[in-house]
Amino acid sequence: MTTTSHTHSYYAASANDKTVRPTLKGHARADVCVIGAGFTGMSTALHLAEKGFKVIVLEGSRIGFGASGRNGGQIVNSYSRDIDFIERNYGEKVGSEMGQMAFEGGRILRRFVKQYDIQCDLKEGGIFASCNSKQFDGLVEKKKLWEAHGHDQLELLDENAIRQYVGSERYTGGLIDHSGGHFHPLNLVLGEAAAVESLGGIIYENSAALRIREGDKPVVHTEEGCVEADYVLVAGNAYLNGLLPKLESKAIPCGTQIITTEPLAENVRQRLLPKDNCVEDCNYLLDYFRLSGDGRMIYGGGVTYGAREPGKVESLIVPKMLKTFPELKGAKIDYAWTGNFLLTLMRLPQFGRIGGNIYYAQGYSGHGITCTHLAGKVISDAIQGQAERFDIFAGLPQYSFPGGRAMRIPLTAMGAWYYNLRDQLGI
Repeated sequence: MTTTSHTHSYYAASANDKTVRPTLKGHARADVCVIGAGFTGMSTALHLAEKGFKVIVLEGSRIGFGASGRNGGQIVNSYSRDIDFIERNYGEKVGSEMGQMAFEGGRILRRFVKQYDIQCDLKEGGIFASCNSKQFDGLVEKKKLWEAHGHDQLELLDENAIRQYVGSERYTGGLIDHSGGHFHPLNLVLGEAAAVESLGGIIYENSAALRIREGDKPVVHTEEGCVEADYVLVAGNAYLNGLLPKLESKAIPCGTQIITTEPLAENVRQRLLPKDNCVEDCNYLLDYFRLSGDGRMIYGGGVTYGAREPGKVESLIVPKMLKTFPELKGAKIDYAWTGNFLLTLMRLPQFGRIGGNIYYAQGYSGHGITCTHLAGKVISDAIQGQAERFDIFAGLPQYSFPGGRAMRIPLTAMGAWYYNLRDQLGI
């Protein structure tokens, strides 16, 4: 058995809990076996443990090893495709139902933080920043759309107003979501794991699921043991590693890159992000940034398709950071890393069942923090017999990428190049 460790990231270096959980050995029994100790798995496990279910979580590496412990740490509401897209393509009823759920994930996240006293540097307020007039018009429409679905914590910022929040000349305006925010993602998922354990749940690390025997009592096999359960949740997302090939064919892993500077002087922090909000721009291949709890600039962006590890993350991201904040030239980069998220063809998450008692959720397409927490509530409700909301997600079409595995990476990259060109031209 090989023991794995987290990627060399700022989050791993500053994690509150560095405990290594045991490896599964032998036979175990649970009400629910969760595969994957990321946000989807932890949210589901915690919701179920709160209701008295016996839950066992199997993690192939470490808690939060994948996207949940490597991401930008921003609370962004709705989905990668917004509610208007859902209404146009799947009907007003589906759009309305998903619109009612679009702002719930952030509330679930905050409840966990408060109820279980999770120390994860949670800060309030997230900004969408426009790079041109067309993008600002899009933010005006987003405000109308979200308010039509009951979200009333939005404020438009014109070109002058956004300077009070972001010390950069890049932006023509913005939209602040006061229910958005940012946090240390690895410490959040570790805190959720500790909460699961406090309620009797068991988490095994370095215990990759190798196969699932379907049936009335499905059995999940690892290298050194197995778990028999009434229900199984597959929540490996971009890190299933061949467990369910048919499921993996429905989406493509993509890599995103993040850098973290040395701690910045307080006067520099005040010039760059005076109100300590997080920011993402409105480009298709967007940049996103924020300050960490100890005053570092965390800056991310770009996509590599097919989960290829870029040789030099700094060379990709530092120019983006300096375009936004030229005065950070010369700032030491202490950490640089990449991680995989899972992209679906329609950029909407994929929920479903296999054989009636094996559930799965994946493919948040870069919009996972709030939707994963919502997923945990929706899946736990379905396991308890209240499946209406789960079935809304499960009813969305799940298309494979055209051309099979050989073509989905180049075709997706070609599409990204096209949209990036549109961003550059402002059209």
